[in-house]
Amino acid sequence: MWRALRGLRGRGRRWQHRAAIEVTNEPILEFKPGSPERAAVQKALADLKGKTEAIPCVIGGEEVWTPTVRYQLSPFNHAHKVAKYCYADKELINKAINAALAARKEWDLKPVQDRAQIFLKAADMLSGPRRAEVLAKTMVGQGKTVIQAEIDAAVELIDFFRFNAKYALELENDQPISVDVSTNSMVYRGLEGFVAAVSPFNFTAIGGNLAGAPALMGNVVLWKPSDTAVLSNYAIYKVLLEAGLPPNVVQFVPADGPVFGDTVTSSEHFCGLNFTGSVPTFKRLWKQVSKNLDRYRNFPRLAGECGGKNFHLVHSSADVSSVVNGTLRSAFEYGGQKCSACSRLYAPDSLWPQIKEKLLEEHGKIKVGDPAQDFGTFFSAVIDDKSFARIKRWLEHAKKSPNLTILAGGGCDDSVGYFVDPCIVESKDPQDPIMKEEIFGPILTVYVYPEKRYKEVLDLIDTTSPYGLTGAIFAQDKTIIAQARSRLRNAAGNFYINDKSTGAVVAQQPFGGSRVSGTNDKPGGPHYILRWTSPQAVKETHVPLTDWRYAYMQ
Repeated sequence: MWRALRGLRGRGRRWQHRAAIEVTNEPILEFKPGSPERAAVQKALADLKGKTEAIPCVIGGEEVWTPTVRYQLSPFNHAHKVAKYCYADKELINKAINAALAARKEWDLKPVQDRAQIFLKAADMLSGPRRAEVLAKTMVGQGKTVIQAEIDAAVELIDFFRFNAKYALELENDQPISVDVSTNSMVYRGLEGFVAAVSPFNFTAIGGNLAGAPALMGNVVLWKPSDTAVLSNYAIYKVLLEAGLPPNVVQFVPADGPVFGDTVTSSEHFCGLNFTGSVPTFKRLWKQVSKNLDRYRNFPRLAGECGGKNFHLVHSSADVSSVVNGTLRSAFEYGGQKCSACSRLYAPDSLWPQIKEKLLEEHGKIKVGDPAQDFGTFFSAVIDDKSFARIKRWLEHAKKSPNLTILAGGGCDDSVGYFVDPCIVESKDPQDPIMKEEIFGPILTVYVYPEKRYKEVLDLIDTTSPYGLTGAIFAQDKTIIAQARSRLRNAAGNFYINDKSTGAVVAQQPFGGSRVSGTNDKPGGPHYILRWTSPQAVKETHVPLTDWRYAYMQ
């Protein structure tokens, strides 16, 4: 929901105030039986059943096909090819760079109010007529349940578009101090060159934001979607075009990762990377940028979010029900394939019997299956065969290690889809690799600590993993909470008190972490868009300078 406010034009030398907007977070629909939103999604799912959508590269506003054809498979039914697409080669990527650069000047000079209106219109389209389509494509292509698709592909992306527009206009309004003899202003230019947006499979909204936020701020963008999210990402791209985004502002460029990375970072016009993905990939791109630093016209902006090894810390004063329910949701929603998913639980020995009993009881109620057919499904298959194989190796480690005991789950089957049962593991060793390394799957590992050694556990949590994305403490004791906040100050970019480690909301909890979790630029907050501008301070003097000498020299 947004409402344009009338701009007030200043007089004389006062800065001209720009139009501002008011926005609120998009409501989350519930999809109860018999509801219109449920019927709309079910119809959209039926329309996709058995179909393969042809998705080209879009370069310079033209659809282009190359001989390197690939297919996106549905995770829960890998016999269904949901999309046929092709990889751009080095030559085509360079053509996309040139097409983007040709559009840059005109787009950058377009008033921010006009650019904002495009994203506000796109948000309205996603909120209304295109909602069911993007939800269904996210469900079928990325294996999300209807509610996980809703909070991602609809709600979060709508919020990104609306709040980014709001922040951009407010940034334009926030001008320097002027005095009687001169007027001062700040111009928020786009970066000089092009931005490469490399988006992940696990959030449709991230793809739209990685490409959309720089574009909103006057940049031209090459968008490389994940191979396993092409279907939904292309739907978002088309929404942006239909909302009025000029065709050359964002180039849609599916490509082999190393080919794309090497090509964009070798261009002298490369000026920014907006990335979400793995640590090794981000490090590789960063090294490529460093290697090519002498050829760039500017120092490129590098923004990256790389996942985490997120924790839930339980104190003996915690509410057991909150611990269990919050942990089950955080660890197993979307099969643990969220950057913020809880992967390690630290529980005191005094509470562990209660937590364990309730955790196993509720675990037994979790339904894994086809989210398009059964809306009672809690989570579906993991994204692809590579992910399935990686998670399977961790399950085998849990079965073989003398330090680990599987308390529940641990089965997996890829005959129809890439299904992995939610697995709870107890570890005797808090330094076992399963407590340290990111898994990105439905495996929760528990370490039970002596209640009296609570302060030592704070140090353990802080030093066990190289990540620093999200974490949570469950406690009713305010002194304990204060201690945890202080000691774990650098362990999590998003820290939760008596709440799960997932579920950040745009404009409420801007998201990101540091350490190897990324550059912590906090998309969803007002400062994120500053990363995609190159401000210019302008001073206009109204009184002529009549003498070069200063008064003290008289």
